[in-house]
Amino acid sequence: MNRKRSTLLDTSVIYCGDNLDQLKKLPDACVDLIYIDPPFNSNRNYEVFWGDTKEKRAFEDRHASTQAYIEFMRPRCVELARVLKNTGSFYYHCDRHASHYIKVMLDQIFGENQFQNEIVWHYSGWNAKLKTSFNSRHDVLFYYSKTQDVKFNSFSLPWESEEEYVRIRKQKVHADASGQKYVLSDAGGGKRVKRYLREAMQYGQPVDDVWNIDKLNNSSKESRGYPTQKPLSLLERIIEASSDQNDIVLDAFCGCGTALAAAQNLHRQWIGIDISPTACRVMAKRLRDVCRLPEDEKLWLAGRGFVVRGLPWTEKQLRAIPPFEFENWAVIAIGGIPNKAQVGDMGIDGRIYPVSSMPTPSGKVAGELDFMDTWYPVQVKQKDKAGRPDIDMFETAMMREKRTKGFFVSFEFSSDALREVDAFFRREHRIIIPLTVKEILEEQIAAKLA
Repeated sequence: MNRKRSTLLDTSVIYCGDNLDQLKKLPDACVDLIYIDPPFNSNRNYEVFWGDTKEKRAFEDRHASTQAYIEFMRPRCVELARVLKNTGSFYYHCDRHASHYIKVMLDQIFGENQFQNEIVWHYSGWNAKLKTSFNSRHDVLFYYSKTQDVKFNSFSLPWESEEEYVRIRKQKVHADASGQKYVLSDAGGGKRVKRYLREAMQYGQPVDDVWNIDKLNNSSKESRGYPTQKPLSLLERIIEASSDQNDIVLDAFCGCGTALAAAQNLHRQWIGIDISPTACRVMAKRLRDVCRLPEDEKLWLAGRGFVVRGLPWTEKQLRAIPPFEFENWAVIAIGGIPNKAQVGDMGIDGRIYPVSSMPTPSGKVAGELDFMDTWYPVQVKQKDKAGRPDIDMFETAMMREKRTKGFFVSFEFSSDALREVDAFFRREHRIIIPLTVKEILEEQIAAKLA
């Protein structure tokens, strides 16, 4: 099916980059449905596959505090509200760690009267015996509209059997003189009416705000090896309820592309944005292999393919960008978090938090979670060849911060620099991992990041 392209904006496009920058380029009121599943403020680490080599690369989704998380999300949600049509719907997928703060923020942006539902996505899983709490088995989706004139397609799910209907309804089955089965349902005012099971089965089970959909497991055919991947059926339910064919669906944190795949399968137009080049490559492969959608500029212009915009970079481009922009690119590319301050970094441009890290619940404000104490420093030099003096300065920073492992990024390293890296390990038993820009661009760094 060829989709009728929007005249306002390009669709069937994956943008690799900061979604705030990309959202500001979109016109007002141009999108019918927005779903986002941003990194939770959950202080958890994940592992994703680095490109097609299936090598594992560590990354994490945590901010310094709940306040920092909300400050990060607020301008993005403001832009998302701006680009949403007056008949449009907005779904924010989150978990228990920051959901209450997110709800307050969304009320402020959309208006309390535009809050439609708090949807509980309940899933099964292994129940551990916990000492101080119950097992957590759900995520939350906050559903908002732009106005009360929101597009919504109500629907019901089929009952599996009459037995399921009776079991869930907890009603006694009767039979009339002709042998037809019925239950007595409450009609209000103390009245009871007959409800024939045959009719109930045809009507189906109305969907409420608790959705029982299982998570994906590693053996699932849907699985792309992406740890936060959501089931296709979850996204299909959202898209079918809140959009029509040819409507525009936007996912501004699109990860491995489940929302895009669902939109493609259901004949919607779509736009995806993600800051991770790895995620963009994973979702492009998914669209090619699973949705059979070609990644081709000419076919995209003809309405029969998709394109990816903004994937980084060549060595030539990276040599030309400003130093601080290069530092941010390098730190993010190896799974780290850049320093917010661009001056006075004292020899450290970013930090990597390993999978084994645990949160330290000792924030300056009660209830906040500080950065974990276990972290690795990152130093970046935008120069043709980092030398011995550059390594010496990084060693000083590592000793000052009491770090046992660090990462140094440059275009190349002199032989003196590499000899000093080796000597530092033999002398202090501290490890410096030298990474070249070429290794990062060619995705050859997974083993060094382990």
